[in-house]
Amino acid sequence: MSVPILTTERLVLKPLEAQDAAQIQKLYPQWEIVRYMVSSVPWPYPDNGAESYVNNVALPDVEKGVAWFWTIRRHEAPDELMGLICLYDVEDNNRGFWLAPQWQGKGYMREASIAATDYWFNVLKKPLLRAPKASVNARSQRISQSSGMRLVRTEKKAYVSGMLDSELWEITCDEWNALQRS
Repeated sequence: MSVPILTTERLVLKPLEAQDAAQIQKLYPQWEIVRYMVSSVPWPYPDNGAESYVNNVALPDVEKGVAWFWTIRRHEAPDELMGLICLYDVEDNNRGFWLAPQWQGKGYMREASIAATDYWFNVLKKPLLRAPKASVNARSQRISQSSGMRLVRTEKKAYVSGMLDSELWEITCDEWNALQRS
């Protein structure tokens, strides 16, 4: 199944392509973005980090049918990448995202997250979505809370910024769809 373009009121979520690595490389290596990423993200971020990730991890996982990646762009600037959102068919880690700091706090990630979550449940027909996050990542927590997710587990995990308390949030398909109808 190929990854489709998703649209929202303000956004176009375009399937990730190899050529997106250049824009990702310019935006991603910022402490504000990477500090709450898993410790496997190299820091300092190498000059070829985005190209390596896109071509050796993300796109191969899409080809295997275990991941769906979108670049996040505004309708009025469809060539300008703002961030990334992905879905993964792996246990306890189904959705991840990042947004460049200049676009944070404007509701864009909430909008992208709603579109991707709806795709997870209503196109891919998955029964449960789980999203891990650093406990100190308040913005990510607010997105989970506002979308009806609940905290199901806490533990310590290694992030780029070190060992942190980590949370696992979840929502079922039935819960998601009931919220969308209300």
